[in-house]
Amino acid sequence: MSKVGIIMGSTSDMPVMQEAIDILKGFDVEVEVDIVSAHRTPEKLFNYGKNAHTRGIAVIIAGAGGAAHLPGMIASLSPLPVIGVPVKSSNSIDGWDSILSILQMPGGVPVATVALNGAKNAGILAAQIIASGDSCMLDKVLAYKEGLRLKVEEGAKKINP
Repeated sequence: MSKVGIIMGSTSDMPVMQEAIDILKGFDVEVEVDIVSAHRTPEKLFNYGKNAHTRGIAVIIAGAGGAAHLPGMIASLSPLPVIGVPVKSSNSIDGWDSILSILQMPGGVPVATVALNGAKNAGILAAQIIASGDSCMLDKVLAYKEGLRLKVEEGAKKINP
């Protein structure tokens, strides 16, 4: 079974990143969670980026606020797909610094980027990436999508009986 690595720059990012953990656990995906700061623990960042794939990780979700170098630096080191979650932090410029730091990657170093504080969507995207090669996970993603459709239809029935 594939594993998803979820990393963030500091513990203050955990409330946002918890949504990725929760949605992936709902898909029965094993997650490995760690704090890896691009600026305060560069050696750990290099080790994580270079070796995550050797531990069975299939996708990395990296959340960071402020200058938000973590997703891009991990993507520069790892052969795995990286999903960046811009986090609106206390020292943020309304989140735009994080969004642009993650979104504006140079050619050759892609980072899939979700909305500001969009860790839930990052988790869903990670499950979808895994589902592209795993029929069991594909069934779970299809069931999740069907659940979304049913929820919308139920809501429509409430306002249009």
